[in-house]
Amino acid sequence: MKLFKISIIVAYSLLSLLMTSIAMGDETTERGYIVKVGDPCPDFSIELIDGKTVTLEELKGQIIMLQFTASWCSVCRREMPFIESDIWLPYKDKGLVLIGVDRDEPLETVLNFASEMKITYSLGLDPDANIFQKFAHKEAGVTRNIIVDKNSKIVFLTRLFEEEEFNSMVAVISDLLD
Repeated sequence: MKLFKISIIVAYSLLSLLMTSIAMGDETTERGYIVKVGDPCPDFSIELIDGKTVTLEELKGQIIMLQFTASWCSVCRREMPFIESDIWLPYKDKGLVLIGVDRDEPLETVLNFASEMKITYSLGLDPDANIFQKFAHKEAGVTRNIIVDKNSKIVFLTRLFEEEEFNSMVAVISDLLD
């Protein structure tokens, strides 16, 4: 009888865990995102480190890559040279707009970060993670990329820096620009 009660408790716990996972669905699957592939890109306005401001409206009709980053993020630092060499340099003259969205750091820190990382693509400021929160939960980590097509639809999402996923993202960008 005791074994039967333990089995019922274990079964109930597993069923509860399964139901929670199903209820959370996209959140679990998309790794902290509140958007998903196929959604319209949330509207944003970002101040770049050169003082210019860019809006989603101004970028309509272009392929956009938003790279959420921060100077304190070791995974971001590992990924950025590959973004520079495998994405930005080959595709910048083919119509790609690439903006590194630096989460919640002052201009001086972001300028130093860009210089230290030796990147040539634009970085923008995201005070209080206001832009970040349009795409992911505020508590979610950086090191995420969002690819947006010419119709301002999200077509690819990444989280962390994993070689296979990164290579898939590069292929998506290439296809969109062809």
